[in-house]
Amino acid sequence: MNGVINWLNKYLVPVAVKIGSIRWLVALRDAFIAIMPATMAGSVATVLNALLRDIPTKFGWTGFVDAMQPVIAVNGQVWTGSLAVLGLIFSFMFGYQLGKGYKAEPIAAGIVTLGTFLMSLPQSFSLTLSKALTSGDAKILTKAGAVVDGKTVTGYGYFSFSNYFGANGFFTVMIMGGIAASIYIYLMHKNITIKMPDSVPPAIAAAFTGIIPATVALYVSGIITYLFNTYAKLSVIEFISKTIQDPLLHLSQGYGAVLLMTVLVQVFWFFGIHGTNVLGPVLDAIWLTAQIANTNAFNAGKALPYTWTRNAFDLYAWIGGAGSTLLLLIAILIFSKRDDQRAVAKVAIAPGFFNVNEPVMFGLPVVLDAIYFIPFVLAPVVMVSIAYFALSAGWVSPIKAQIVWSMPPILNSLVGTMDWRAPILQIVNAIIGFLIYVPFVKAANKVNVKDVQ
Repeated sequence: MNGVINWLNKYLVPVAVKIGSIRWLVALRDAFIAIMPATMAGSVATVLNALLRDIPTKFGWTGFVDAMQPVIAVNGQVWTGSLAVLGLIFSFMFGYQLGKGYKAEPIAAGIVTLGTFLMSLPQSFSLTLSKALTSGDAKILTKAGAVVDGKTVTGYGYFSFSNYFGANGFFTVMIMGGIAASIYIYLMHKNITIKMPDSVPPAIAAAFTGIIPATVALYVSGIITYLFNTYAKLSVIEFISKTIQDPLLHLSQGYGAVLLMTVLVQVFWFFGIHGTNVLGPVLDAIWLTAQIANTNAFNAGKALPYTWTRNAFDLYAWIGGAGSTLLLLIAILIFSKRDDQRAVAKVAIAPGFFNVNEPVMFGLPVVLDAIYFIPFVLAPVVMVSIAYFALSAGWVSPIKAQIVWSMPPILNSLVGTMDWRAPILQIVNAIIGFLIYVPFVKAANKVNVKDVQ
């Protein structure tokens, strides 16, 4: 066991530390955290409309649904201003966090990534109808800016709100926004800027300073999008979606990808490195994208496109935090004879119910404790495997709504899936995880407390 830990400590930990210090990834992680208010607001609206509209409609309670129409309409507006445009919000926040991390004017950096994202979207449409429009219909479309030519309707300046403004834009923001922001930051660091006299107010001076770098960055983005639109006959976001985003999301639904991510988070945490933070950019870029796509599909009354999403890890593999340490605390309170571990468990149990596990990770500690290494990795692996195959078999519904990470177990699975079977799966997983921890808690009873001090 010591040999395995020493090998991991020598080869894996330095990699984790290096990943955690890459400013580009830190900015990506912080951008995902920054959009959380919009994510949660949209999820609340989705859940409320499910309770007020979708579920009552299934039971034929049309009178109740009609009475709730004002509330349902307000929830729809909240969704429109949050989840529906999450990619747009993220595009600004990613640039802002990059500028902040690399010490370049962050607001201008956010404007650059926002503008680049909008350039990357299809801005026109063309429809071929089965029959020619009536003169009245053609007049309405013409007033709206469209060009009607017999059975063909074309228009420019139209963004596909439902297809690209949401989470589908994340990968485009990360790639195109990253390129544009990098150019902006590089020119800022090279002082290729307009310098204003000291007498000019700081806010105005900062705006002028970013003019040249931002202009160059946006022109580079414009050239790239022009080349794609002209020669590939495809917008940048369509190209990225087909060649990068869709294949990655497809791979993320495989058992191997889910298992690998679970193991890596556990191993990083065991060495005192916040695994969910270090790997947050990957978790959010792939599985959060899938989760928001599920939420938007559910809101639109469509089939959920993805089985495994970001919150699925929290619900079924990380009960009480990474490693499902809440189950370890319960096992200690029942079976441990060590006063030191029982004392920590009594203090850490309350935060554990809200998925805060730092007290047990560093107070027990689980970090670098050879006794708990095996169950700390094994319990989530077994639990995530059970949940993965239960969801894949259709025994439990996938997650439909984003939930805050600190929501207690049972409640989080019920709210996230709106399926009574999800809490049952969570309880089954909790029992199994608890039983995995018990033998190791008993083994820890044989360790002399003085030997670990």
